[in-house]
Amino acid sequence: MDYKIGLLGRVFVLAITLFLLAYIIANDSGVFAISLFIIITFVQLILLIRYAESSFKKVRQFLDNIKQSNYSTVYPVKFDGTETDDLHIEFNAILAKLKEDQLEKEANFHYFRTVFQHLSIGLITFEADGSVQILNTAAKRMLNIDKLNHIGEIAQINKELHHAIENLRTGGSELIKIAHPDGIMQLSVYAIELVLRDVKFKLVSLQNIQSELEEKEMEAWQNLIRVLTHEIMNSIAPISSLAATISTDIKHKIQENEAVEKNDLEDYQMGISTIEKRSEGLINFVSDFRSLAHIPMPKFTAIKIRDLFDQIDILLQNQLETQQVVLHKEITPEDLLLFADCSQIEQVLINLTQNSIHAVEDETEKNIFLRAFIDDNGKIIIEIEDSGKGIEEEALNNIFIPFFTTKKKGSGIGLSLSKQIMRRHKGNIQVKSTLGKGSVFKLIFNA
Repeated sequence: MDYKIGLLGRVFVLAITLFLLAYIIANDSGVFAISLFIIITFVQLILLIRYAESSFKKVRQFLDNIKQSNYSTVYPVKFDGTETDDLHIEFNAILAKLKEDQLEKEANFHYFRTVFQHLSIGLITFEADGSVQILNTAAKRMLNIDKLNHIGEIAQINKELHHAIENLRTGGSELIKIAHPDGIMQLSVYAIELVLRDVKFKLVSLQNIQSELEEKEMEAWQNLIRVLTHEIMNSIAPISSLAATISTDIKHKIQENEAVEKNDLEDYQMGISTIEKRSEGLINFVSDFRSLAHIPMPKFTAIKIRDLFDQIDILLQNQLETQQVVLHKEITPEDLLLFADCSQIEQVLINLTQNSIHAVEDETEKNIFLRAFIDDNGKIIIEIEDSGKGIEEEALNNIFIPFFTTKKKGSGIGLSLSKQIMRRHKGNIQVKSTLGKGSVFKLIFNA
């Protein structure tokens, strides 16, 4: 029977019963008749309520099934054209769709979990309270563990690694050396902070870059040895040649018992003076090398970047005016603070600004821009841009190698020293250059 017809029929019968009850009471038909009709009225009312609630019970049961993710229930369909039949058909279609979506989500979950476990990069996710959600196979292998319930347990493996994982913020990275049964590992630790359904958690990646570092280290040593050999040979060759010439000449005069003429003494003096100058050049070269190899640990303080830029302007004012270079300073926000070693960062900015002055010395328009701002990742960025001729691509790949220089006069350690200082500050230095348009050096601080 159609639900509407059944409901209207019961309401109609109840209305007739109420009418008859009122009629009996009005005509004083007796207590028995009145009591009988009152009982009949209550029975019909209860039946009406039960009938009305029957559909609501089905809807409630349907919603409970959805709430409990129970999509296996099948509602009977008689195909008699009633609204109840139509309701059951819709229920079954919705449950079938939800079941299909659930199976697809489970398949995707298992797929991504399998991929997660088979990645060569170690991955760990943990919540704000430190409870570990996922630990993949690569992370277990790197940490030499079978399970990890709380992120604090990593302190038992390596305190430095635990400190880095706890304190790194989104986009932050750090190199950590840990002991492993297979040998020393250099782990590159990278962190991302996420919020999923109002739950904060952190994703940490661990990548063993020991082999890459060893390869780069060997390449760096080869470049350094090549430069050192070149510089030392350039100084030693003329010294050796002059010393041999003077020694041979003096030895000859001693053997022949010849008197030393004034002209010969002047030649000896000139040769010895040349040897002295080249020796001093070699000593200065070694001194530069020592300064490059012994950079002190930074002493971090709060620096107002506006004051830092003004100090650079004052220190280089004479060079700027002599070369007729215009220095532009842009800071956003105006009161931006940097937590770093003031003297070391000042040295970096002096090196880069002086390089920019040399880059624009042959240009018609001589502009240098000092900029400071916070990027989208919350990192403090300082840029030094010039309007010079730019750097050739071949030189661009070598400018941070110690003693490499494109200038006629220069030790070639300024950029290498600057890069090492930025590394000590857990930051980085990058360069972008376009021939004919100029260069931009970017100092990146992980705030």
